[in-house]
Formats: sequence, C-alpha cells, structure tokens
Amino acid sequence: MFHWLRDHRRKKILQEPFPVQWQEILEEKVRHYSFLNLEEKDRLQQLIQVFVGEKKFEGCNDLKVTDEIRVVIAAEACMLILGLPNDLYPGLITLLVYPSTVVVPPPQQNVFTQNPFVERSETAIYGQAFHRGPVILVWDEVKRGARYPESGHNVVYHEFAHLLDMESGSANGTPRLHSRDQYRTWAKVFTEGFLLLRRKSDKGEKTFLDSYGALNEAEFFAVATEYFFDRPMQMEKKRKALYDVLAGFYQQDTAGRQRRSKNDD
Repeated sequence: MFHWLRDHRRKKILQEPFPVQWQEILEEKVRHYSFLNLEEKDRLQQLIQVFVGEKKFEGCNDLKVTDEIRVVIAAEACMLILGLPNDLYPGLITLLVYPSTVVVPPPQQNVFTQNPFVERSETAIYGQAFHRGPVILVWDEVKRGARYPESGHNVVYHEFAHLLDMESGSANGTPRLHSRDQYRTWAKVFTEGFLLLRRKSDKGEKTFLDSYGALNEAEFFAVATEYFFDRPMQMEKKRKALYDVLAGFYQQDTAGRQRRSKNDD
C-alpha cells in the first residue's frame, strides 16, 4: 500500500513539465550538469522534481529558501544516485540549510564519561548528516562546490555519500554494494587507499585526496566520492583502482563523461 501511494504521488509530480526557471538554475549554477548527455539530464531532472516534491527544506538563521537553493542541492544529491536503483534517500525528510558556517556545541557527556581535564570546544562545520536525517548544509559552501568542482570539495556530495553509507546499517565506509565480488574488491582497495592516506597524512606528506579522509573509513568514502565526481580524470590517473571501484558502485564513468565534455568544448 505504501509503495502504491508513493508511486502514485511521484507519477503525479512527474506529470508536470520541468520548470524553465529550474533548467536555467542548473545551467548557470551546477557545473556538472553541463557534463551530462541528454538522457542523463532527463533522468536527473526527474529525480530533482521528486526530491524537491518529497523533501522539506528549512532555512535557518533567517535564510529564505528559494528555488535556487532547492534545485542546486537536489541536483547534487541526485547526481550521486543517477545510476543507482536508489529510492531517493528514503530515510531523509528534512534538510536544514544555513547561510554560512555553522558552529555546533560539543556533544553531551554522561556522568560515566566526563573528564574534567579534557576541554570540549564548539566545532565549525559546513555540513552534517544523520541517519534518518536531517542533513545540515551551509549554502555558501554548496554554491561554491556546485560552481567550482575542480576544487575537489563538495559538501553535498560529502554528506549524501554518508547517507548512502548509512543505508548499509552503519557509517563504516562501505555502502550497500551490488555483489559479493564487489565487497571483496571494495574491502581490498579501500583498505589500501585508506591506510596509504593515513600514513602520508601522519607524516605530513602531500596527498591526492584531502587528508580529512584519513580520519576514519566513513570520511574516506565521503572524501573519495567528492573526488570521484569533482576530479575524476585526476583520480583515474592517480588512484585507478579506487576510481574503478567507485565507478562500479555509482554505475557512472565520471572521467569519461568529463572527457567527452571537454572534447565537445
């Protein structure tokens, strides 16, 4: 019954044509949109329509939620699942969007874990994802990442990669994969990549992936996802095995897509 109602609602949403204003936002604000072929653009537009229709966007700190905010965030969240049989992040209902950097208080400690000698400070964040939501995003960072993918940093890709990771049951750097063989390959390649990044980061050496990915396996997957979409040709060249397993999971050849786009230019 639930699936019938969901499918009926989505069919009704998709009966409406994709708004011209939304198309203009994609072309002007989301650089990756220009890399897609016509079939991919059509698929992404459908996902955006349903995402915007089903998810609740809340502006925080006096931020007014506009079509630009909805469409840019939805486009990048749906870019990750463009090739996946994913049900549009089913556990997510609400997105909290702040205008600029969010400062969050330190987590609460109970009486058994309190340590009077450890100073607990507030933390500035650009985004945060929770199992079953919400997702917190900073609009300044979202805009920057959408327009300038060459930076390799994209807060939407990062946080929604965490949601995909959590769909397997926990945020451990391994999302729900497609086969047993893929799990074996994933474990080998990701373990090697994570340990390499951690060793180089500990030594202060220059790394291809952002050293934040050395924090833990979940952050490694999220950072690698950012690079897979933002700097795919460089990843394919410098971390070929990592690129291949991500291409197998996301069912997208982002490097090939970017090459075609450059050739068309």
